[in-house]
Amino acid sequence: MIKSYLNTYVNAAPLAVFRCLFGIMMCFSILRFWYHGWIDTLYIQPKFHFSYYGFEWVKPLGIYTYGVFIICGVAACCVALGFKYRIAIISFFLSFTYIELMDKTTYLNHYYFVSVLSFLMIFLPANAQFSVDNKLRKQGFSKVPKWTIDSIKLILGIVYFYAGLAKLNSDWLLRAQPLKIWLPSKYDLPLIGDTLMHQNWFHYAMSWSGMLYDLTIPFLLLYRKTRGFAFVLVVVFHVFTRVLFPIGMFPFIMIVSTLIFFEASWHQKIIKGAKRIFKIPTLQTIAYTSQYRFKSHTPILGVVGLFLMVQLVMPFRYLCYPGELFWNEEGYRFSWRVMLMEKMGIATFKIVDKATNAFFYVDNADFLTHFQEKQMSFQPDFILQYAHYLGDHFTAQGHKNVQVFVESYVALNGRLSVSFIDKTVDLYAEKESFKPKYWILPLKDDIKGL
Repeated sequence: MIKSYLNTYVNAAPLAVFRCLFGIMMCFSILRFWYHGWIDTLYIQPKFHFSYYGFEWVKPLGIYTYGVFIICGVAACCVALGFKYRIAIISFFLSFTYIELMDKTTYLNHYYFVSVLSFLMIFLPANAQFSVDNKLRKQGFSKVPKWTIDSIKLILGIVYFYAGLAKLNSDWLLRAQPLKIWLPSKYDLPLIGDTLMHQNWFHYAMSWSGMLYDLTIPFLLLYRKTRGFAFVLVVVFHVFTRVLFPIGMFPFIMIVSTLIFFEASWHQKIIKGAKRIFKIPTLQTIAYTSQYRFKSHTPILGVVGLFLMVQLVMPFRYLCYPGELFWNEEGYRFSWRVMLMEKMGIATFKIVDKATNAFFYVDNADFLTHFQEKQMSFQPDFILQYAHYLGDHFTAQGHKNVQVFVESYVALNGRLSVSFIDKTVDLYAEKESFKPKYWILPLKDDIKGL
């Protein structure tokens, strides 16, 4: 059965349309990031950057950081055009992921989603149809292996379904948190601001409908009879969330991505329409052979299969850690937990001379931007990394026997602010690792759920 499935071929049009729309959206995203001045604000101005464990070597390149964005934007355009596709998608994946890894302060689920998709696309023949490469090699392919399209559907299904599973918790369903905190601030929205945003029942309705949407939408998109209705739900849901929350390009990326669930005939109409609108001539010199054949089929299947397995398993790595996930956040990132928490914190760092017990307090504004300080104040790995930065900084200034302690308080999803980090632990002596962080004080509350 597996062998038969792997040898099944389908029309290449959905993969071609997905490639074009993905490239266009990514090109627009890079331009948007540049236009708003975020390259300078987030990557060049800060004195210090929070790096990912194991990727400390990935850092902004000063003014040359703009060059990384240029490479990323040009690669995205080439992906959309299907021009030197393999080089373009590899360049896009490397440059975009480098940007994402430069500072985890800017971590967003949809940035990770783009890296995941672009890595997968390296191994897919997305330029088989409707590409500049067709003209250059004077050859195109009418069909591609079915698994190349289904693998994208699986990634999209994982994002939605796992986001739904994450919402099966008592804060989201039984307390309507954090929507009960966020929605009242949208009182100024036309028509619905005054009438709905302060209503308790509306907070619960949004929480439950969001959970049901995420859990069911992949299956509704897969089933032909419900696909049209499901796509309407996708558009309505993502447009509404975009109106309510500043989540950037993610809603639009998800809308165009879900088009891949539609039949090939639908995508062929899109291609014909694009040719007509942009007056792209039919290239008579292109010989469209029936099937795309991988030169190294087995190794590619192995890499893609392993990659998809990692995506299925990695979101559950939090089970390896004790304590409340929302509190300690160990295993929280890269698990499609979307907008589940409202955390606010304050962290005051004390530099101590171990020999004399002399000490002084740090003004975080001397080292961090406001955005960095906000993110650092409630995320344990940020706090540890910043403590090491402070220890190194003051040691380099000539201070002896440096110890770094923090007094930290955090409020989670409407709860009262409580002590977060053990203030008796010298964080400068602690090392980052995948082991549980014993110096995070436990949350004296139980959030039930996955």
